[in-house]
This record gives sequence, structure tokens and C-alpha cells, in this order.
Amino acid sequence: MESIRDRVAIIGMGCTKFGERWDVDATDLVAEACYEAFDDAGIEPKDIQAGWLGTVASGAGGSLITATLKRRVPVTRVENACATATDAFRNASYAVAAGIYDMVLVVGVEKLKDTGFGGLGGGQTGSSTVVDPPQPPPSFFALMANRYFLAHGISYEEGKRSLAKIAVKNHHNGMLNPKAHFHREVTLEEVINAPIVAAPLGLYDCCGVSDGGAAAIITRPDIAKKLKDDYILVKGMGVCSGDNYAKVPADFDFLHWEENLVAARLTYEEAGITDPREQIDMAIVHDCFTINELVTMEDLGFSPRGKAMEDVNAGFFELDGGLPVNTDGGLKCFGHPIGASGLRMMYEVYKQIQGKAGPRQLKKVDTGLTHSLGGMPGILTSAITVLGRRD
Repeated sequence: MESIRDRVAIIGMGCTKFGERWDVDATDLVAEACYEAFDDAGIEPKDIQAGWLGTVASGAGGSLITATLKRRVPVTRVENACATATDAFRNASYAVAAGIYDMVLVVGVEKLKDTGFGGLGGGQTGSSTVVDPPQPPPSFFALMANRYFLAHGISYEEGKRSLAKIAVKNHHNGMLNPKAHFHREVTLEEVINAPIVAAPLGLYDCCGVSDGGAAAIITRPDIAKKLKDDYILVKGMGVCSGDNYAKVPADFDFLHWEENLVAARLTYEEAGITDPREQIDMAIVHDCFTINELVTMEDLGFSPRGKAMEDVNAGFFELDGGLPVNTDGGLKCFGHPIGASGLRMMYEVYKQIQGKAGPRQLKKVDTGLTHSLGGMPGILTSAITVLGRRD
């Protein structure tokens, strides 16, 4: 199996303001993200040979892209739960690496607020003989939190306080980002004492859903170097979809996600990473709930198993820590338009590597990781990308 390492370059990216965008529709969001990406890349819509559109519920087919560009080009629509945008980027990258296209556009978009979508879905969908009870996401992530506390001998109060530190961190980072959905610092006490959604998770432990879009323009490195100096390279990508393992074996521990482990292994092998804690300079991860950010730190090898809470309490994942995580506010504060989030994550890594992240800019970033996770226990999809500075 061949590696995609250093075979695909990102030359332009765009990201809309996330939030309750009542004044625009999905096409407006696509245009806002795309034309920032065009300006950044120094190209025009006529240069695009094909497109990939990631969306869960905001359009069928690829017309959101073609109508915006006023271009009749092939567009592939991708949907893969919360991993949608990352998977669209992965498919587009393979087409470029294979030499099928020289210049393509990837867009992730979601317009949710007008639909009344509250983020509390669950239960069996589609035609099936299986009858599942409603399983809203806060409930099973709350189970993970309680299981984590019990397995590692952490009291409810101690665990809740540590999770609150993740929310405080991400709100602080989001305050430094003008495109984030929420602009409000929160205190530990506010997070700890907030209304409970599913114990121990309170209001500030849960991300909100948003309207938003993001876009990337990708090409081969030999073309990229003729267009700009600060392009960045894809170093590795990995995607894993679960096989319902959580419902079958009796030894499922609810302390990790198997899909994360597989996707991380695939990505690290491609990127040549053997010590992610030391070799990754920053990470933007799927913090749909604070407990998921915590467990992801262990699944991705940033913290030893059972020790992520110690790193959280020590500030290791803060902006001035050893491995800053969710520097843009994460899902928690930037927001979560489902089909756009993976590209929003890449947008932050892209800007950080270029040194253009504004007041949240880290001292030096050579390599950054993005991580998206969608679905339910046992049938999750984990999508991970490592991006790096050009040689």
C-alpha cells in the first residue's frame, strides 16, 4: 500500500464565521468559505477541475459547489457523520495524488439552525429489524465519563473539576478567535455548577451545533511551489469505521474508542510518527463533550492510558503547554456544523503552521493533527489527518 505523504499540498483555505447564521443559506456559507480560499490561493474558480462536498443535511448532490462557482465540474458529495469533511478531504487528496486532477476544491458545510436541529438525535434510523431505544449522545458520553472515573479511582468531584478545566481552556481559546460561535470566558465554578445534561456532564461540557462552512484548495506540491511559498503538505491520513464491536464482546471497557486506535496507527505510519506526544506540535480534536477530548488524548498517544487527567490539570494542553489542543476553541467554543467541522480543524492547523493565527498563534508549529469522530459506540468513524510544513 502506497503512502500519501508529501504528495498533496494545501494552497488555500477559507472558513466562515460559525454560529446562528439566520441571515444566510447554505449557498452563502459555501461562497463565503470558497472565496476566502480562492483569495488565499491566488487562483480563480475557473482553475478548479473538480470538487468534493461534505455535508450531512444541507443539500443533495454537488450543486452547492457548482452553483456557487458558476462552473460545470464533477462534484462528489460525501457524508460520514461527524467525519464528513475530513473524509471529503481524504477522497479529494487521493484523486490529486493519483494524478487524476491537478487542482480541486473541498468544501464542508452545514446549515442547521433553521431546521431546529438540537443535536440530540439517536436511536435506530432507516429500515431495520433492530429496535433501539433513543440514545442521545450526552447519555453515552456520560457513561464513558462515569466509567473513566471509576476505573481510575477518581472521585466524582475531582473528575468533574478536571473536565471543567477542558471547557475553560477551550472557551478561552475561542475568545481569541473572531470566527468562533461563542465568545465568552467561563470559570471553573460556572462549568462545575452549570445545569446537568447527563451526569456528570453539564451544559458547558457539551458542544453546540452551528451553521458554518469551510473550504480547502489542494494540488500537487510541484504545482503549489509555483503559486506560493507557504503551502502546507499532507503527511498522513487514516480513517476507521467501527464494526459494532461494542455490542458484542463482554470485555468492552468504555475507556477508549477502538476506531481512534486504528485510525491513529494508520496515520502515524504514513506520517512517520513514532512518538506523537513529542512529534506533534498541536492538535485539533473532536471535543463534542469534554470527556471525549480527555479520552482522545490517550487514544492518540498524547497521554499515557489513565493519565490524561494529570496532563489536563498540569496545563499540558493549554496554549502555552507542551502540546496545545483545540487552539481555536474546538467544537466546544468554535461550534459544530457537522459537515464542516473537519475542514475547520484543518483551517486552524493551516493558519498555525503559516504563523497567521493572530492572538492565539503558537511559537512554532511544524506538524499539526486533526481528529474527527462520528457515530455511536461500536459504530463510530474516526478520521485523522496530519499536516506539516513544506520542506
